[in-house]
Amino acid sequence: MFAVIGSAWALFLGMGLLMIGNGMQGTLLGIRGDIEGFSTFEMSFVMAAYFAGFLGGSQLAPEMIRRVGHVRVFAALASFISAVLILYPSVTEPWAWIALRIIIGFSFSGVYVTAESWLNNATTAENRGQALSLYMIVQMGGIVTAQSLVAAGDPSGFILFVIPSVLVSLSFAPILLSISPTPPFDTTKPMSLRRLFHSSPLGCVGMILNGGMYSAQFGMASVYGAQAGLSVPEISTFIGAIFLGGLLFQYPVGWISDRIDRRVLILGCSVVGTIACLLGVILTPSFTVLTTVGFVAGGMINPLYSLLIAYTADYLDYEDMSAASGGLVFMNGLGAIAGPVIIGGLMTALGPSGFWLFLTVLLAALAGYAGYRMTCRAAPAVDETAPYVSFSPSGSSVGVIAGAEWAEAQQDEDAEES
Repeated sequence: MFAVIGSAWALFLGMGLLMIGNGMQGTLLGIRGDIEGFSTFEMSFVMAAYFAGFLGGSQLAPEMIRRVGHVRVFAALASFISAVLILYPSVTEPWAWIALRIIIGFSFSGVYVTAESWLNNATTAENRGQALSLYMIVQMGGIVTAQSLVAAGDPSGFILFVIPSVLVSLSFAPILLSISPTPPFDTTKPMSLRRLFHSSPLGCVGMILNGGMYSAQFGMASVYGAQAGLSVPEISTFIGAIFLGGLLFQYPVGWISDRIDRRVLILGCSVVGTIACLLGVILTPSFTVLTTVGFVAGGMINPLYSLLIAYTADYLDYEDMSAASGGLVFMNGLGAIAGPVIIGGLMTALGPSGFWLFLTVLLAALAGYAGYRMTCRAAPAVDETAPYVSFSPSGSSVGVIAGAEWAEAQQDEDAEES
């Protein structure tokens, strides 16, 4: 682990600062939108716009990197992020926020592609698994840390928007001043979505559903908190509990997934998450209960992303998994775009409970489909499955490809030892 930190400390530090900025802006907009009198449905389009930009960035960033290089792309996109964060409180109109969210989503997507390429180049097959796990911890930890900063300030003013802008600006320095060489950038010919679905129907359906779940957490949780009448510190604590649960449950879910049929675990996580979210629908919980529900729901939902990728890899050759990664991220992005809009409609019609109803339906649908797929074909032998690798849904397909390469190296090593 120390070798990993030594070789990529600048990247981890820079990404940590970026994720604090990203975590702050996601929570701040939901609270500030309520202060400015934006409707829940208007805020749903604001939140969905980030994921639309993110999906576009994932498609265009590789070509940008090939044309002008990692350094220029990273610096340019991070500059856009910093500028947008300052503009939010200056132009408080829904249409302006939608446009700015598209830009910032596009920029963050390109930054992730760039950073993950650097990370892949800075590590070896032996320590890449540790590096990816640490990268995921930095991402999730940055979002959790951001909530404490939001809770300490006044969302009706400017300072909480200035802080993430400054943090993003500072994130350039450790990365761009690092002596680490910039890596070459290669792309893999993508697998068709038809072939990907034929190889792993559960992986594809699950990624679409998981995209909706993640966008609910990252985009609409603060809107829910504002509509439910929570204070700013309570909203921050609630969102922090969601992502803290996602971080803490990654290891036990990964450990179990390497030892049983992964469909059983997908079913189990979905059922537990369904029960937790259902409590949010049928109860008017106290803040303590609400935070506990958020912790459990986040703990079940966030590891599903990595679990679905590992499950899909079980039915593909390693070289095909690299090609499939773009399709998986694309389908996750489609679900993420639709999620906030659907939640906005439900919350407009039903009130705050629409947030939990949306998550309940998606988790129940995933549980039901996982159970159905278990009747369609036998599971591969456990010793033939790919190792579980921790990913954050906020990352790019480059990280998934790096994880697939590490999993291949690990399985080859295990085969040689046996």
